[in-house]
Amino acid sequence: MNIINQRVISIAALLAALLVWPGCDNSSSDDSKDDAASHAESSTPTNRIAIPSAVRSNLGITFAKVERRRIQDTLRAPGRFEYLPTAVRDYLTPVPGQVELHVDQFDPVQQGDLLYRIDSPAWRELQKSIAQAASEVTNFEAIMTSYPQLFSAHERHERSLQETLSIWMSRVEKLEAVRDAGGGRMSEYTSALASLVKAEIDLAEVQEEDVKLEAARLRTKASLESAKAQFELEIDTAASLLGIKRDILLEPSSDEPNAVSLWRSINVIDVRAVADGTVGTIDLTNGAWADERSHVMTVVQPDRLRFHASGLQSDLGVLRDGLDVMIVPPTPTASGNAVPLQSTMRGTLSLGLSGDADARTVDLFVTPDELEPWARPGVTAQLEIVTDSTTAPELAIPLASVQRDGLNPVIFRRAPNNPSEAIRMEADLGVDDGRWVAVLSGLRDGDEVVLDGGFQLMLATSGSIQKGGHFHADGTFHEGEH
Repeated sequence: MNIINQRVISIAALLAALLVWPGCDNSSSDDSKDDAASHAESSTPTNRIAIPSAVRSNLGITFAKVERRRIQDTLRAPGRFEYLPTAVRDYLTPVPGQVELHVDQFDPVQQGDLLYRIDSPAWRELQKSIAQAASEVTNFEAIMTSYPQLFSAHERHERSLQETLSIWMSRVEKLEAVRDAGGGRMSEYTSALASLVKAEIDLAEVQEEDVKLEAARLRTKASLESAKAQFELEIDTAASLLGIKRDILLEPSSDEPNAVSLWRSINVIDVRAVADGTVGTIDLTNGAWADERSHVMTVVQPDRLRFHASGLQSDLGVLRDGLDVMIVPPTPTASGNAVPLQSTMRGTLSLGLSGDADARTVDLFVTPDELEPWARPGVTAQLEIVTDSTTAPELAIPLASVQRDGLNPVIFRRAPNNPSEAIRMEADLGVDDGRWVAVLSGLRDGDEVVLDGGFQLMLATSGSIQKGGHFHADGTFHEGEH
């Protein structure tokens, strides 16, 4: 006797000692024995097995309805659930510093919630650099505002020298005319000529100063533009580190008249959630010192999943984008704590851009239209792909409901006129897709077959199908009727 049969018999014997089905009376009364013997003799051979509710509960018997499916045109591909690439966001330290955590793993967070703070000397160095750039901008702007007055004064000075030059030119011309007429004094002419030359020299010097002043103005303007650019870049860097818009950083930190800009008032860097989600992992302890770009935590969006399966490259002739597919639970059962057989998800197939040359597979991706509660990253399942939806569906039952009694496939049909009875049948089966199998005869639409617990029924009826029998509530089997 093999190990399975020994275990079934031992469990049945133990349960029989604890609970006896009232349909079989073990009384020592002679009348009862006579009645049972008479009843057994008058019973006719049958392939029906009594499975009342207590028996179904003890044996874990469940049922699956016959379905119409396109078995020959169905492909199956194993796979697992994974996050969409956009569903995972990593949070790193933008600068080195001490990290203070404000959330725990698996905490739900909303956009804008504080995740952690960084006390960083590098941030204060950046503040210092911003302050220096701002000071240079202010200094150069002050110099630029003085240039209009300087140019105005030079212009007045130049006009004055031009007037002086004109006067001396007239004076020299008159003295030259007097001298040509034979009059005048030579000393007076010489003095006037010297004054004219001096006026020309002064005017030339003023004009040279105008050129130098314009050059200085252009240099100051270039320095101002450079300082402004430096300030803008520093502010943009600060905005990137803080996750705050640059315009907000330039606003006053409070409503007070002499309030400093916001960037000056920030002592620590607050890192906030960019989007809603759940804290998946935390890689630093609270208060740890982190280097630049150290990974602190990951925030995920649990409802943004896709199914990643592996299809055979030999099926590429029928696989194509846009096929309507179904994601089915990994285990074809309906008992215990397993995912129900009917808990499926639909979606549209997308083929990956590449395949695996060694495994001869191609990546298949499906984003479910609606997620079932059992969908989790890393959970395995199967992808059910109907390659041709124009063919006629045929009756099918789960392959797990078919038992083997020697070489004969056996199924147990729930009696249509008595839900507490199962009918043992030799299965007339067709092709299967690894999960469902076509039934050629013996079943019709609306019928149910035993899914879980069929193995126990097969053991109880193996080699004695024509004798019939019934189960007790303790799981033991007796031949014949009650």
